[in-house]
Amino acid sequence: MTFTIQSLLEDYQSSKPEIRAEKITFTGVVEKDVYNITATFEDEGELVIAGRVEGRDTEHSDVVFFVKEDGVWKPRKDTKTFALQDPFFTRIAGELVFGGVEIFPHQTNEGALSWRTVFYRGSTINDLERFATGPNGMKDIRLIELENEKIGVFTRPQGEKGGRGKIGYTEIARLEELTPEVIDQAPLIDSHFTDEEWGGANEIHLLKNGKIGGLGHIAKFDEKGDRHYYPMVFTYDRDTNEITEMEIIATRADFPDGPAKRDDLQDVLFSGGLVRLETGQAELYVGVSDAEAHKARLPNPFIKYEKEPIRKGKER
Repeated sequence: MTFTIQSLLEDYQSSKPEIRAEKITFTGVVEKDVYNITATFEDEGELVIAGRVEGRDTEHSDVVFFVKEDGVWKPRKDTKTFALQDPFFTRIAGELVFGGVEIFPHQTNEGALSWRTVFYRGSTINDLERFATGPNGMKDIRLIELENEKIGVFTRPQGEKGGRGKIGYTEIARLEELTPEVIDQAPLIDSHFTDEEWGGANEIHLLKNGKIGGLGHIAKFDEKGDRHYYPMVFTYDRDTNEITEMEIIATRADFPDGPAKRDDLQDVLFSGGLVRLETGQAELYVGVSDAEAHKARLPNPFIKYEKEPIRKGKER
């Protein structure tokens, strides 16, 4: 099935959920912006957020880990930082797996930058050690521990294989198998984005029915060249290699007004993470206009997809 932003937006506006959104306040970053954050997660018994910390006029950033004190988020003392963009995390076999986007000089285009996704693992943040690197030029590589103890790997190739950016999927037996070649060779999921639009997975959830739920983004350029990014969720069926459902879960208008890094980034929400609550609600963490970080309380978008019977995914 192919999904378009126009049709997803029409569906969203026709059954728009109640959303309560707020800006997250960060301090201690010396007039830099904090955006493209993760959801909260626990490290050594303390809730932390990882955030991209960056000056308004540069792409060079650090990932800093923050803790909440007196209602604001401050850099956590005595904690590693990483020279990365767009952090993410998951847990596999009880171990923290953390990653982000590393930028470096382009090999052939002088003055330009290229990028790759890099991965770290450890029992805590301060124990993290680099163990894997994705292919040059690929962002949005995400991992999930499956119920059969294998590891699902979502990819996002661009160019000849993926156009502006499509999602691929493969499985590995252990983290040591995560190599650029394995990532690059992951088959694309059957038709999902049009060639004019693009997107990727930002955080992966294992659903009760055995399907995989993804928090991601879908994006496009308008006629002026401005970018439009929307948080979306999807469900992926490993048996058929299909995305069976997709829906936009928020728009920029649902969040407080604020600055943008550039004029073409005003309508950008970048999905960072989703915390599913026992109340049937969820907290969505997003980067806003490449300049701020916000969160929103909204209905858990995965609940309706978990009402199907539980099943085991087939071996691959």
